[in-house]
Amino acid sequence: MSQAATMALRAESSPVEAVGTAVRDFTPGPIAVFLVHLVRHADKPLLIGGTTLVVLAICAYAASWMRRFPLLPDLVFFALTVVGLLAVLRLPHPGIGAPLALIVGLITWIVTLRLLTAPLLGETPHTAELDSRRRDFLVRGALVVGGVAVVTVAARVAGSGRRRVEQARRLLRLPVKHGTVPVGATVGVAGIAPWRTPNNDFYIIHTALAPPSISPEDWQLRIHGMVDRELTFSYQDLLDRQLTEGWVTLCCVSNEVGGDLIGNAWWSGVLVRELLAEAGVKAGANAVRQTSHDGWDCGTPLAALTDPKRNAMLAVAMNGQPLPVQHGFPVRMVVPGLYGYVSACKWIVDLEVTSFDKFSAYWTDRGWSEKGPVKTESRIDVPRNGATVRAGTLRVGGSAWAQHTGIEKVEFQLDGGPWQEAELGRVPGADTWVQWSGTADVAAGEHRIFVRATDSSGYTQTPVKADVVPNGATGWHNIPFDAK
Repeated sequence: MSQAATMALRAESSPVEAVGTAVRDFTPGPIAVFLVHLVRHADKPLLIGGTTLVVLAICAYAASWMRRFPLLPDLVFFALTVVGLLAVLRLPHPGIGAPLALIVGLITWIVTLRLLTAPLLGETPHTAELDSRRRDFLVRGALVVGGVAVVTVAARVAGSGRRRVEQARRLLRLPVKHGTVPVGATVGVAGIAPWRTPNNDFYIIHTALAPPSISPEDWQLRIHGMVDRELTFSYQDLLDRQLTEGWVTLCCVSNEVGGDLIGNAWWSGVLVRELLAEAGVKAGANAVRQTSHDGWDCGTPLAALTDPKRNAMLAVAMNGQPLPVQHGFPVRMVVPGLYGYVSACKWIVDLEVTSFDKFSAYWTDRGWSEKGPVKTESRIDVPRNGATVRAGTLRVGGSAWAQHTGIEKVEFQLDGGPWQEAELGRVPGADTWVQWSGTADVAAGEHRIFVRATDSSGYTQTPVKADVVPNGATGWHNIPFDAK
């Protein structure tokens, strides 16, 4: 009933989501990383589902004591409500809807328990035999289930905020281009990940259990802190400015060697350095604290946002379309060359110009490094791990990246033999990944292929394996395969 009340009241977050968020936030960083890698995209459904099951189990156990200790279930329900209230109040935008939903849930639990157990406990005017009382219980149970179903359906109709935001997004017509894949960017090896990552296939990593629903007309960005003048921008203010567009590859710091938490898209937005210049950055500032509508924050080097050679932007579109809700609609940050945990704030609403010694952000509080430049990496897409191929001449290929530095060379090695230089696709600049390809002669039997990249600074990937914590994985990607 609390969930239904949440939808009806159009609350920012439900009590279950709030408790799940608290569990997420208080989970130590290494454990959180392990669990995310273990269950991957199922992390949020499992957290919400697990929280729901635990609450239901506690309530059911408390109800089993109704006959011996009639007040015990009420005390348990009240304690759960307090826990939920504390979880809700720690949210950045708790509002009044979620606390009211908790009160509705508490009253519903108490009344429903009395209603259902009255026939079984003999607390009704009926003095007939046990069968009659059981029938009475079943009738009451059916009425409760039916009532909850009706209220839930009605609440979904009333709580249409998320649907309205999605509809507003679909109706937007932004003055942006779709972006054309450069000639030669694709090397023509079947099985390599597309150079342009479609929106639906772009990796999704964020801490929000439910993506915030913000309509464009309600969105605002505040720039404050160590600035000469505090500024506030609306969504229309951004659209009225000169938009910049370009290809940028984003990569998650949790991407393991050879992983797929990386994607390339055509982004459209407003240059952040222009907005910061209007605000006037004061001397001594070296960081910008970005904050999302859901309270998540990150610290970004000020130099990365003001560098005239780095097109850090407040993006409003992705591959020629308004940002998908899961990717930060209506506005998110895109910063070439930095891992997302220090730069890619979705649903961004606040930029505080400050210095790193004055704050710590969400992931730095959990053991990650303060600054996160993207590391030079490469990946084998063809052949697949454990694949069986025909003996003879084999086409191999994959991708390599060193955002904002650029890839100079990619080499692959078969079975410990000499390194062979791969052919590279053409890219429009240093901010995107590069496809690579080559040929190798393979005899029948088991084989292993390695890859390494050298970036434009002259650095060649290290073979030393390192975990993703605290600032990104290292090592040469390699896979086994069979030839027949």
